[in-house]
Parts: sequence; structure tokens; C-alpha cells
Amino acid sequence: MEQDMTSEEQPTPQQFANHKVKTKKSGQRSCNELNEKAKMCGGHLKRWYYSTDAIERECGDLESAWGKNAEVYRCEHCRTLYLPNPEEKAKNVAGLGRISVFGLTVTPKEEKQ
Repeated sequence: MEQDMTSEEQPTPQQFANHKVKTKKSGQRSCNELNEKAKMCGGHLKRWYYSTDAIERECGDLESAWGKNAEVYRCEHCRTLYLPNPEEKAKNVAGLGRISVFGLTVTPKEEKQ
């Protein structure tokens, strides 16, 4: 049987000796890595500039593989690295957000004369 590749079944990114690398799911903002007790980490994913990180500069494997300024996110707790989802167009760590229901424009009051 032939299986179709869905958004959940993405190719595994290149792994490194000192880093675990995953691909973000659509709209993902927190880490989904499981620890030894099978609990989810849940740390926030933050944009990581590895070229300015002192420890990573000693290792240097990410910069040699991906270049100097690739878009990479890192979990603030377990330090798992996440590559951006290729299906998402916007580079927004916080997600797309919602349209405000309070976005009504109020007309200014008339000045008394």
C-alpha cells in the first residue's frame, strides 16, 4: 500500500552528536520532547542565534552544516533544537494570533466650542 505524507510525517532532520534536532509542527510554540518519565517538556521555543553562542562556537557543527544565520529555535529547558516548519510561510515565533474582537474604531469626540 502506498502512504501519503501528511504534515505530521515530516522527514527527519540531520542529527548531530551534541544536539537533538526536530522539525516544528504547524503552529507549535512549545517543546514536545518527552523526558525519561515520559512527560512532555513544554518549554517555550525561542529563536536561537547559534553563531553568537560561545559554547556552540567551540563545537561549530551547526554553523558548518547550516551556515551562519539559519532559522533555528531552541527549547528553553531541554535545549532541543527545532527547524522551522516548511509549510509555514511566516517567520513568527509567537504564532499567527487571532483577530481582536475589540478592534472597533471609535470616532473621536467633538470639541466643545
